[in-house]
Amino acid sequence: MKKDIKLSGVGGQGILTIATVIGEAATEAGLHLKQAEVHGMSQRGGDVQSDLRLSTEAIHSDQIPVGGADLIISMEPIEALRYLPYLHEEGWVVTSSRPLVNIPNYPDAAAVADELAALPHVATLDIETVARDNGVPRGANMVLLGMAARYFEILTADQLRTAIRHIFARKGEQVVADNLKAFELGYGQPA
Repeated sequence: MKKDIKLSGVGGQGILTIATVIGEAATEAGLHLKQAEVHGMSQRGGDVQSDLRLSTEAIHSDQIPVGGADLIISMEPIEALRYLPYLHEEGWVVTSSRPLVNIPNYPDAAAVADELAALPHVATLDIETVARDNGVPRGANMVLLGMAARYFEILTADQLRTAIRHIFARKGEQVVADNLKAFELGYGQPA
């Protein structure tokens, strides 16, 4: 079994933290893992994307080929659309519905929403509002991970929860609890 996941967002949104949690869960599960990252010039507001390839068998490349991604997980809707050429025809897009307008010529938000809605397999949610309204304003990325968890198949939600506990443990019990709460908020969303 394998799962190729394209993660995307904007610098500062926590997309690389999602990659770290998935990587930790995959390592603990004994899966083969390859990861390739682009950090958008390592600046807040720049494009950030990561390829995560998980498999029960050896993986020979760290980059997902065009048409090969099983899942696109995106913190920002236009960034999700940017990587659609990588999506397998049966793949899923899981993305925030709220645009982060960080450029002067950002496309019309309604047109972006319509393009996403036209996809055959898509889950969208205003993850920032869900996180804020539930007392975990810095947990939008874990809300998104919770939403995406149902589409992983190669990892369970419990394995991801364990990875969250491990990754955030050094930051204290409250941070762990907040991130687990955010994950559950996303995981509890209808498919």
